[in-house]
This record gives sequence, structure tokens and C-alpha cells, in this order.
Amino acid sequence: MDAGLDRALAEKHINAYDGELSSKQKSADSDFGPDDAILSEFTKEEESKIMHRIDRRLVFTVGLAYCVSLMDRTNLSAANIAGMSKALGLEIGERYSIITLVFFCTYIVFQFPSTILIKKIGPRVFLSTIVFSWGVIMIGMGFIKNWQSMAALRVVLGILEAGFFPGSVYLLSTWYVRYEVQKRYSVFYIIGSLASAVSGIMAFGIMQMAGLQGLGGWSWIFIIEGVLSCLVGVYTYIFIVDFPDSNRRNWGFLTARETQFVLARVNADRSDAVTEKWALKKFLGPALDWKIWGFAMIFGMTTTVSYALAYFLPIILNRGLGYSVGVTQCLTAPPYAAAGILMYASGYVGDRWRIRGPLIAFNAVLCLIGLPVMGWAKSSSVRYFAVFLTTMGANANIPAVLTYQANNIRGHWKRAFCSATLVGFGGIGGIIGSLVFRSQDAPAYHPGLYACIASQLIVILIVGVLSVYFHFQNKKQERGEKVIEGADGFRYTI
Repeated sequence: MDAGLDRALAEKHINAYDGELSSKQKSADSDFGPDDAILSEFTKEEESKIMHRIDRRLVFTVGLAYCVSLMDRTNLSAANIAGMSKALGLEIGERYSIITLVFFCTYIVFQFPSTILIKKIGPRVFLSTIVFSWGVIMIGMGFIKNWQSMAALRVVLGILEAGFFPGSVYLLSTWYVRYEVQKRYSVFYIIGSLASAVSGIMAFGIMQMAGLQGLGGWSWIFIIEGVLSCLVGVYTYIFIVDFPDSNRRNWGFLTARETQFVLARVNADRSDAVTEKWALKKFLGPALDWKIWGFAMIFGMTTTVSYALAYFLPIILNRGLGYSVGVTQCLTAPPYAAAGILMYASGYVGDRWRIRGPLIAFNAVLCLIGLPVMGWAKSSSVRYFAVFLTTMGANANIPAVLTYQANNIRGHWKRAFCSATLVGFGGIGGIIGSLVFRSQDAPAYHPGLYACIASQLIVILIVGVLSVYFHFQNKKQERGEKVIEGADGFRYTI
């Protein structure tokens, strides 16, 4: 079956599911549609094999790329205590906060055009190019001589990384049905979180190269991790897969019939497997949907804590709790490993029992327990235990919020817009997280902790409002008074 026939079958999906036909009309036409025919041809065992193949090629590849993305984005704290602060004069004024902040300025601005480009260009070329390119930028950071150059390169890094996370989230959402996606998001983010778990230990090892070729240990952190990103960029080009409705070749990944089976699964779940034709109104229309901004706000408040930990945890452990540089680099790993366990457990529970909001609220409560203990407990050991609670809660909520949003919207361009909005607000959270832990507040950093506590209270409040709204809208749908998201039978996931 060639690409033309694939596209012809895709057009059938558009005609059947674009909302122009009422459910009664569709029922009158046929009791057994083309999607039902395709779904009936595959056994559960065959379906499982197809999904595992998608997991291996898609989830692992974007997870690996996200791993180096997080590593390259957040290695400033490791480099800072490895000598960069003195070498570039970052101890003067707010220079360290500035170089963390400027990244997010371009990161936020370029979210929307990047999300459109991944659909137009295709994931293989788009994602692999930006991964390789930011690796080159990272290598360049190892050779700079002043903090202004570092700030400039961070601006460019923000442009390149802007398209990766929303593009990956968007791509993943097109391949899976609603109640299997949180586990995939969790694995994607767990693989990415390996960067946070091992980057400290890795940075400590690379620091030992100090003096080689006349470069400091902090320089080698950027150079080695930049080379690693370039290699992952090449790997991404070879193994990443395209959108399921695309007529671009996936290099023997799935047969045409297997691809149509994936499309049929998605259509049976939410009727939006095939991309609508591009129109600016369709892309920007979701801006009028208030719940989209609720999801975005939850994500922004979540990343306020996760980015604060990423940028300042080594500094807090080193200067706040008094651990040595070597011990600090190693102590950053265990909390992220624990976060990975909670993350996957949340994904399993959420998909198994089809719940989203309560899990987000639970993880936020963990942060609300951990943050005060981090700031006000007397014992360093107790404060370090609190780091576990905070890191677990904040990071487990990243895939949980992504899924919460993905489960409650429909349509390709709406997904593209919402992914960009969500991650854009995540960037705003990054700006807040990079500013609230000020050097003058060391070693307790109480103002930063207050800001993080407030962010988690906001998360719980918004989840509560959305849950009540979804409950009453679902009741209207049950009574036949409302069609949710333009699809008969679609219900919000609470």
C-alpha cells in the first residue's frame, strides 16, 4: 500500500470524523465503519506488539533527546560550583540569575512558531536538527571568557530548545489513546530526568579534567555534554518517527495497514487521528477556551518548583546545608531517582483508574510538606529528606499535568496550540524559579521557598475549580444537553 493510498484512507477519516455529520447520520450510513473493520483485523497480541514497537522507537528516542535537553539546560548549577562563578564573575550582583533568565525569554517566544514548524517540516528533520544544533552551542559555552557571552549563547539555546518539548508532547499525543498516554509521558520524562539524576555525578567526574588543554573543569562540563547532544541529534534523525497520519516514510517502522490500525484506535477513542487543514483561526481559536489557560497555569506553577530545584539545588546543598562540592554533586541524584518511581506509579494509577486531577493535587501536597521542612528544619538530614518530597512531588506532576491537558482537548491544531501554551507557561515558571532563590537570601532562601509554597497552593486551587467544572459538564453530557469538545460521547477526564 503506497503513500497515496495512505492519504486516501486518511481522507476517509476526515470525512467520518470532522464533525460535519451527526451521529444519527453516521449510524444510518453503516453500523460497521472502516475503523471498526481495521480494528477487527488485529488481535490483542498483535495490538500489544505494535504498541511496544511504537514505545521503543518513539518514547525512548524523544526521552533520550529530552535527557540531553534537560542536562544542557540545567547544568549551570553544576558548572557554577565547579568554578564558572569565579571565572566569569557571576558572584557580582544578579549575573547568575540573569544568565538563567535570558534562556526563558526566547524559549517562551518561540514556542508557537516551533510547534507549527514540527508539523510542516516533520519530526525527523525538525527535532534532530535542533538537538544537534544546541549541542554545538553547548560546546561553544566551554570556550567563553565572560558572562556576557554566556548570556548571549543562552539566548540562542532558548530559541533552539523552544520547539523540542512541546513538539515531543504533541507528537506523543497523536500516537496514543487517552488512557495509555500518562504512562508514556511518565517514561518519556523519567528518561529525561536521568539527566537530573546523573548530571551531578557526571559533572563531578568531568570536573577532574580541569587543566586539560588549559580549560577549567566547568568548561569541560559544557564541552563533553555538548558532544553528547550532537551524537543524540544524529541518533534522533535515524530513529524518530513521524505523525501517524503523515505520508512521510517511517523507514520500515510500521506497515501501512498497521499505521491505519493506529489511526483507527485514536479515532475510536477521541475522533481526531487525522490533521485538519491548516488555518490560523483553528490554531488560535483555543485561546478563547478558559480551561486551556487553567492547564497552562498549573504547569507554570509546577515548573516553578522543578526549575528552582534544577538551578539551585546543588547551590542549596553546598552553601545552605554545608556539604562539600563532591558530596553535593552526588546528593543531587537520589531525589530524582525517587521522583522517577513516583512518576511512573502516578502514571500507572492514572491510566488504570482514569483519574488525573486528584493525583496532581496529591503531588502538590508532597511539595507543600517538603518545602517548609527544607527551609525551617534544624537538622541537615531532615532538610535533605524534605528535598526528596519536594523533588518527587514537583517532577511527578510534569507528566501528570501534560496528560490532564491532553485528555481533555480534541483536534490536532488545538493540541499544537495547547502544547505550546502549556510549555510556554512552563517557561514562565522557569523564569520565576530562576529569580526567587536570590544570593542575598542564602543560606535559608526563605523568600524563594515562600514563592514555591504559593505556587503549589495555586495548583491545588485550579485543579479544584477544573474538577468541579468537568463534573457538571459531564453531567450535562450524560443528559444529552451538551456535546463536549465537538464530539459525541466525549467526556472530560477528572
